Amino acid sequence: MPFSSSLSHYAWLLAALAACACTAAEAATPQELVEQSARRHLLAVAERAGLNAPQVRVQALARGAAATCPDSVKVEPLDTRMVSRMRFAVVCSSTPDQRVEFVVRGTLTAEVVVVSEDVQANRPIAAEQLTLERRDVSAVVDPMPDIESVVGRSSRRALRAGQVVSGRWLVEPVLVKRGTRVNIVARNGGVEVQVAGEALESGRRNEVIRVRNAGNGAEIRARVVDENVVEPVSTAQSQD
Repeated sequence: MPFSSSLSHYAWLLAALAACACTAAEAATPQELVEQSARRHLLAVAERAGLNAPQVRVQALARGAAATCPDSVKVEPLDTRMVSRMRFAVVCSSTPDQRVEFVVRGTLTAEVVVVSEDVQANRPIAAEQLTLERRDVSAVVDPMPDIESVVGRSSRRALRAGQVVSGRWLVEPVLVKRGTRVNIVARNGGVEVQVAGEALESGRRNEVIRVRNAGNGAEIRARVVDENVVEPVSTAQSQD
């Protein structure tokens, strides 16, 4: 719905702006001030998320009546948690109780990772199952910005072709399953020793699990480093 409000509703703001030195920012209307602030906020959100080529669109809608403002004005964010419905206020610098509130409808698009075919849950995701596409991510939690960060991981839920990949669904795949044979690799000072073992727990990359040494029957704690490959925790810690 296009923004439409009588400029007379903002007489107090425009008067304050006219009293200031007339820079481009000071000459802006209240709607423009709010939209500029909302746009900067969304671009900052996109930068923190590492999104590729972000683009934003905003539309400010005034709420409430206006009042007289004797001096300069500023924009304050009130609630920016939901991109599609943010709240800002234009307030008098010296009398902050004098304000006009705005609802801002925002849209954030970026080039993000999308699955190009159906992906089963708990299966490692391959590069050929992924593509980069520009999508509206206004309501997507933790959209993934690059394919490399998704490849090899698995999703806790099945994904449909064309769906944006969310980081909250992704986990490292299970590399060691309970009861399977594993290779215990110990390294110290350039010397590597390998012995056979049995996994007593399942584990993902970098998780610490219990493993039984097949040679002497000793139970140790080991870190998962690859498929059916673990290293004793003490060795891993000494190398950090």
